[in-house]
Amino acid sequence: MPPTLNTLNSLALNVSLAFAAVLIAGVLLKLWLASRQIRHVARHRASVPPVFASQVDLAAHQKAADYTIARMRVSIVDVLLAAVITLGWTLLGGLDALNQTLLAMLGGGMAQQLALLAAFMVINGLLEMPLSLYQTFVLEQRFGFNRTTVGVWLSDLLKSSLIGALIGLPLAALILWLMGAAGPAWWFWTWVVWVAFNLLLLLIYPTFIAPLFNRFEPLQDETVRERVTRLMERCGFRASGLFVMDGSRRSAHANAYFTGFGASRRVVFFDTLLNQLSPGEIEAVLAHELGHFRRRHVIQRMAALFLASLLGLALLGWLSNQAWFFVGLGVLPNLGAGLGAPNDALALLLFLLAVPVFSTFITPVWSQLSRRHEFEADAFAAEHASGRELATALLRLYRDNASTLTPDPVFARFYYSHPPAAERLARLPA
Repeated sequence: MPPTLNTLNSLALNVSLAFAAVLIAGVLLKLWLASRQIRHVARHRASVPPVFASQVDLAAHQKAADYTIARMRVSIVDVLLAAVITLGWTLLGGLDALNQTLLAMLGGGMAQQLALLAAFMVINGLLEMPLSLYQTFVLEQRFGFNRTTVGVWLSDLLKSSLIGALIGLPLAALILWLMGAAGPAWWFWTWVVWVAFNLLLLLIYPTFIAPLFNRFEPLQDETVRERVTRLMERCGFRASGLFVMDGSRRSAHANAYFTGFGASRRVVFFDTLLNQLSPGEIEAVLAHELGHFRRRHVIQRMAALFLASLLGLALLGWLSNQAWFFVGLGVLPNLGAGLGAPNDALALLLFLLAVPVFSTFITPVWSQLSRRHEFEADAFAAEHASGRELATALLRLYRDNASTLTPDPVFARFYYSHPPAAERLARLPA
């Protein structure tokens, strides 16, 4: 039996109050954590921790402190901006106004729903763009990390937008069709499509998408190539190739990663990494990344992601049939036609807006799991390469990337996906 108008209004009000309360609590928690990080790093800025005194000079330590504090101040703005945008879309009626405007222009149906999704993404991107530009061209520039130009930035934006439209719109159309045509179990079939899409993306990304943004060349350094090849043979790991990416085109930060799976799996080094580390250190860093594969961390994380998406879609399958879900988050559903296809795009967007608000409080769980995986990968690297050279490589990367050596312990436990430097290096040979 559908709820009466009074019951619907009461439920919607409760949803609105709960959503606002959780959003405010999350913002206050993030601001408190950020303030702790800023105070703790500033308090330890004057001197290098004794354990690092022989390897990190005071100037590098102070640069890392200043960079960390500057980033945290920007993150505070980001937290507040994200909260305002979320409230604007939901309780303040932004999404409802956009939906009503597109309904008046296009009527109901698939075209209007796709237009709603696309318009939301474009507007949201524009709202977030100024802070992104500041981070790249002011903050990163000030500390010497930015190497991108306005032309490269605009080119990346255009390419990513086109790829997003070419891939995202057909996928969105398929999901919306399933929501309207697959019956009560639409959420399960949508999950199957989502899993298949992600696995397909892992296959095609290294070969077809990544080269649109960066140049990938075969690794030419024979010393590094020989050491890496021997390492992969010892670990029973196969890759389709070893490549160097022109990461220095955009940033001075360094990294290395594996991408793809099966026949498309490849090893990628940033050119900045090759310039900063010795061959032995590069081997140790790669051994750490291999550790994630050999300890099945990648599979575990994918399984956790897919399980979370299954549970999330099942929840959305129920919420999309509840009028109070829409009204409580500031949207008037098309009650005249029932809660059917005309509301599917609205349900998706409201869910995407609500999930980050509530998932804030489980961040420490994922962070703890990730840190445990990092320790296990470090142990693997120490066993199959040189733990000492991994330690020197990590310390050099901490220094060159201006990563603070003195994070606030509570902040680190909440957010850090990698263990703080002192904890991590303490487990490796000196």
